[in-house]
Amino acid sequence: MITGTVFDIKEMTVHDGPGSRVTVFLKGCPLRCLWCHNPEGLSPEPQLMIKENLCEKCGLCLRGCTHNECRPFGRCLHACPKGLVTVAGIEYTPKQLAERLMKYRDFLNKVGGGITFSGGEPLLQAEFMLETLKYIKGIHIALQTSGYCESDVFKEALKRVDYVLYDIKLADTDEHIKYTGVDNRLILENYKILAESGKPFVVRTPLIPGITDTQENLSAISQIVGDNRVEIMRYNHFAPSKYKMVGLEFNLPDLPSNEVDLSVFKNAIML
Repeated sequence: MITGTVFDIKEMTVHDGPGSRVTVFLKGCPLRCLWCHNPEGLSPEPQLMIKENLCEKCGLCLRGCTHNECRPFGRCLHACPKGLVTVAGIEYTPKQLAERLMKYRDFLNKVGGGITFSGGEPLLQAEFMLETLKYIKGIHIALQTSGYCESDVFKEALKRVDYVLYDIKLADTDEHIKYTGVDNRLILENYKILAESGKPFVVRTPLIPGITDTQENLSAISQIVGDNRVEIMRYNHFAPSKYKMVGLEFNLPDLPSNEVDLSVFKNAIML
């Protein structure tokens, strides 16, 4: 049986596609962007999230328990009096997830919204996502993706969704490898497929101080996207606070942002 892992479902999001939406965050990502805003979405496996800055070291969660759901994590998920111990990652079957999402259909259709699959990288769980979509009827579907997947997988996903939010972070291949851990040539190849598909889409570029917000990078991306719409995403300086919760370190220094000239793009807005 196919199953998938979801680390969050956010209601009433307004920047993840047309209208008001429900965004499903699938766990796991092949990229390792130094600025990642969702570190709990990097690993494909469920993992502990602990708000250690509020922890009083009472030790209740470490005393052991008999709850089946707690055993994989070596501590009790229910013992903390402040609720500081949680798990990022819930396993669903496609039918289970679809049944939950279909409950939003009437409202989402009234407000001109829909459901967005995001991540992590949702196409890392492409089989699960596509199987889930078989059970979702009558709702606008958007895909938010880095485009880092095999082109056959990407083409199949395009058949099943109504709208695509497509990340292009860095135009230079060496810079892309340096800051995200992967080559961008597959991403750019899939972008060409998207641009020629006739599917409605928007390109998204995050402004990371000293990395993606340089005029050189933005000018190069503008050459790639041409007349197509671009959303420029502001950097979230609060993102590093999540890293300690999942046992990771945030290694990107907090640098001042550059002045950005959006005139290099023919059709761009700042979010």
